[in-house]
Amino acid sequence: MTPEQPERAAPATGPADRTDAPLVFDGAELGDAFVQAVPELGVPWQAVSPATPSLVVLNEPLASRLGFDPDALRTETGVRFLLGNALAPGSRPVAQAYAGHQFGGYSPRLGDGRALLLGDLTAPDGAVYELHLKGSGRTPFARADGFAAVGPMLREYLVGEFMHAVGIPTSRALAVVSTGRWVPRDELLPGAVLTRVASSHLRVGTFQLVRSTGDAGLLRRLADHAIARHYPSLAREEAPYLGLLERVIDAQARLVAAWMGVGFVHGVMNTDNVTVSGETIDYGPCAFIDTFDPAAVFSSIDHQGRYAYGNQPQITLWNLTRFAESLLPLLDDDDATAQRLALDALGAFQPHYDSAWARVMRGKLGLNAVPGEAEPESGPAPGDEAIATLANEMLVSLQAARVDFTQFFRALGEAAQGDDGPLRELSADADSWRDWLERWRRLGPDPAAMRRANPVYIPRNHLMEQALDAANDGDFELFGRMAEVLAAPFDVRPGLERYAMPPPAGSRPTVTTCGT
Repeated sequence: MTPEQPERAAPATGPADRTDAPLVFDGAELGDAFVQAVPELGVPWQAVSPATPSLVVLNEPLASRLGFDPDALRTETGVRFLLGNALAPGSRPVAQAYAGHQFGGYSPRLGDGRALLLGDLTAPDGAVYELHLKGSGRTPFARADGFAAVGPMLREYLVGEFMHAVGIPTSRALAVVSTGRWVPRDELLPGAVLTRVASSHLRVGTFQLVRSTGDAGLLRRLADHAIARHYPSLAREEAPYLGLLERVIDAQARLVAAWMGVGFVHGVMNTDNVTVSGETIDYGPCAFIDTFDPAAVFSSIDHQGRYAYGNQPQITLWNLTRFAESLLPLLDDDDATAQRLALDALGAFQPHYDSAWARVMRGKLGLNAVPGEAEPESGPAPGDEAIATLANEMLVSLQAARVDFTQFFRALGEAAQGDDGPLRELSADADSWRDWLERWRRLGPDPAAMRRANPVYIPRNHLMEQALDAANDGDFELFGRMAEVLAAPFDVRPGLERYAMPPPAGSRPTVTTCGT
């Protein structure tokens, strides 16, 4: 993939935004299921129309999968569609309303301050996605200027595509468009709009807002919409809303276990960033660990380490508890019964997470096959406890030895074939691993399975910074190269050695921001 080369952003005193009559983009037809189901939760709004936009990058494989003609999206009208200025038939853009706990404190009114939902799109394979903008200008929910800079939007593109490539549920970027204007942050930065897709943008915070209104009918309609979109089989069950709670708990347990498996740190796990679908959303101050460290924090605003790498499972449970609180009126008419049902459902989170984490580690350690036993799709599998014990011993040693997390598992794959050389190169005290390695080898690890489970390349923080700094200066070569690398993260390719390496010794710690 090669990014476009947009014009450099105009200075703040440059051309004013356009005020043309609305354009029509006939390359797609959008639905408005969210607006129809819960019109109270969307404010009709119009995206800012910049005077001199230009396409930075178009995700052609995703565009084709969604049924778009990539060439049509590259036209002037297509670019305007990606900005929310040219509307497809059926599109009714709205800024979504939601509340949320941010770093543990409740904010009763958040919402899409710089974002718009354009509508939902049915892909040729029948899957339904929502098309959403970020950086499209101030809305009634805005807490800042409503714009976005090129760097953070390209970060979301790269990390989302990596997560998709390794099989982790995620929103994805369809395009990034330069607005041709500067946005003020710590310095003036070139502005951009991200066009992204997700199966929906329903959040825990959406339910929190509705619960706070006391409108039981609206809460039921919202829950029915979530069920219809994500868990339609529940509509035929006797207790669909309890089922919704249970399904979301399971989906989030599996999601955070997958994050942990690739060393991903979300950085801002507020309840407004927790999806009902179980997809990863909002790649703001995210990063990836190099050496294994449960206390790793990269966000510039997470001063207490609330959202540290090792805290993510417990924070997920905390967020899900807020979701359960929001659903209480739907679980039972009797408050005590509703609370008991919610607590029972929440009690399943840890077993769900433990099972999901064991499945992740089975893959990473090459131990997916359990002789004589079939592994279930969910829930505990035979040998999970032994796998967890083996994995935890390994992680303790990894932390003590300051060994790179991603490189270790690739080296372990070589050890599964009898070559301990790569492990010895990583750790000066490789002999301390001898007992653990012998116990692991006796379980018959599968080297091919390990190669399929352990990426060679991740979005290395220091390389991301280099690529995004260059993009802010109008040079997109490093971004394009990194996008190509991360599209196939399991495949070793000559000439890409630097993308598999941790930062050089003495590098400054990575600090990320949300971009607002």
